[in-house]
Amino acid sequence: MKKHNKIAIAALATAGLIGLAGCASPEAGSGSADGGEKTDLTLAVFNGWDEGVATSWLWKTILEDEGYSVELEYADPAPVFEGLKSGDYDFTTDVWMPKTHAAYLETYGEDIVELGAWNDESKLTLAVNEDAPIDSIEELADNADLFGNQIVGIEPGAGLTAAMENDVIPGYGLDGMDFVTSSTAAMLTELKSATDKGENVVVTLWEPHRAYAQFPLKNLEDPEGHFGATESLYSYGSTDFAESSPKAAGYLENFEMDSETLMSLVQAMFIDYEGDDYAPVVEQWIEDNQDYVDGLTS
Repeated sequence: MKKHNKIAIAALATAGLIGLAGCASPEAGSGSADGGEKTDLTLAVFNGWDEGVATSWLWKTILEDEGYSVELEYADPAPVFEGLKSGDYDFTTDVWMPKTHAAYLETYGEDIVELGAWNDESKLTLAVNEDAPIDSIEELADNADLFGNQIVGIEPGAGLTAAMENDVIPGYGLDGMDFVTSSTAAMLTELKSATDKGENVVVTLWEPHRAYAQFPLKNLEDPEGHFGATESLYSYGSTDFAESSPKAAGYLENFEMDSETLMSLVQAMFIDYEGDDYAPVVEQWIEDNQDYVDGLTS
């Protein structure tokens, strides 16, 4: 995988500004500001990943306040990485490394641009109801019947699903259990149903996630480390984004957000609010966290 460091981003940004400064008019349909910077942007969002949805809405709002026009497009990981490579998408904020999306970065890493890690406190998990009779993944196989012999997963193409199939299930001898994959929404529905009935349930999850604030859960210990260590969350962009929108790329390069701040945004959007028009919710969150938000573009 080819890693693009901050020096490379700065060089792209400088080249982009120099090249665009000499243009008499912006590229047709692209929008322009600051001497020709492309301002019509498409931000790719992983389906069902709350931290990605939240940070995407945050950056959509921030960038539009800065004069950009930002369209959110939701897709599964493979189409997102392919879209970044082709330039159909300008950037995404939810790439997990070093484990979750490693396979995608091996395939697409040389054709997209790393804009930087914004959180280094995240991890993949296998979670159960808080009063479940086990505390470790290594106990799960011997107690599979207590969980209906089922592990509830998310999307088949997710990096978390790959980690389960390639490492966790064979590593802990869980091959005899049914690993059900469908979608994050379906997993949360199953989790809610089991919680309401007072039944045991085991689901694939990740931290930070709103489910930990909504349901009485505990993570099963991973003594053999098959889920890997703590993950970092990265923004990645297309090569065109780094070249033609260097100011916006620079914002993403300097983006940092700890898990406590992220969860306050997630709670405002997905727990305290039940609708799907997130614009006013995010605007209010920005107002309540103005000093932090101002620092993202200073």
